[in-house]
Amino acid sequence: MVRRALPERTCVGCRQRAPASELLRIVAVRDEAGYSLRPDPLRRLPGRGANMHPDPACFALAVRRRAFGRALRITEVLDHGVLAEHVDAPTTTSGQPDRARVASRVGRPT
Repeated sequence: MVRRALPERTCVGCRQRAPASELLRIVAVRDEAGYSLRPDPLRRLPGRGANMHPDPACFALAVRRRAFGRALRITEVLDHGVLAEHVDAPTTTSGQPDRARVASRVGRPT
């Protein structure tokens, strides 16, 4: 039996490596007001992504260190309001945020 290695990514908050399936992918979406950070739990949105543990402590570290701009290679000010709501959202028993609420926040139909 051959075991395949799981892809690993680094959390932009705590800088710890973890399997990609344990991390939340984040992308920057451009709108008329500038860039806003959006959670991409299904890992399907186009563009460069950053990864973070879905934990408020890692989110706070990433914001304090201004890690999102560096990871996403954006020099403009980033709005992280939607991402903050997602990280603070109540989770289901699986530990993942409710998919219907996530889809409504990132602008996708459920």
